[in-house]
Amino acid sequence: MGFAVRVYEAFKDDEVKAKVLAEFIEKLLLYREEIMGFAVRVYEAFKDDEVKAKVLAEFIEKVEEVISNNQVATRQDIALTELKLVKEIEQTRKEIKEVELKLTREIEQVRGEIKEVELKLTREIKDIELKLTKEIEQVRADLTKEIEQVRAEMRVEIEKVRVEIHKVKSDILKWLSGFFITQTITIIGVIVGLFKVWR
Repeated sequence: MGFAVRVYEAFKDDEVKAKVLAEFIEKLLLYREEIMGFAVRVYEAFKDDEVKAKVLAEFIEKVEEVISNNQVATRQDIALTELKLVKEIEQTRKEIKEVELKLTREIEQVRGEIKEVELKLTREIKDIELKLTKEIEQVRADLTKEIEQVRAEMRVEIEKVRVEIHKVKSDILKWLSGFFITQTITIIGVIVGLFKVWR
């Protein structure tokens, strides 16, 4: 920064030289290879003034030295950054592999747990099916027993009804027999009485 101020102070009174110098500094920053071409143009512009030429030569040397140092530093920085990035990439890969392994283990564990749950549910379903089958068989047996019991009771009741019907029939027949006999005797008596009356 000190050289830039000194160069500016040396050339601020000559607008043409200041313009050439500004262009030189601009190109210097952009293109190192073209520096020498501009350095010659700058030298030609300032060769009539030895003090200015000396300041300019000193400035160019310092600029070249700074650029060289920056390039070396930049190369070293790039190499260090590259090494750092390689290490970070390797570390990241390692972490990714660890995460993958952890996730794989967790997935396998979850799969194992799912299989255990499936087996447990299958056993429970089979147990429930067996219980339901037993209960259904028990209900069938109970219903069959109750149906047989009801049938037996119905047979007994039917037999009772049949006996009652037979008894009622017998009673009706007895009553009808008595009625018919009484009617017959009455009719015979009336007929005999009518015969007697007519004779």
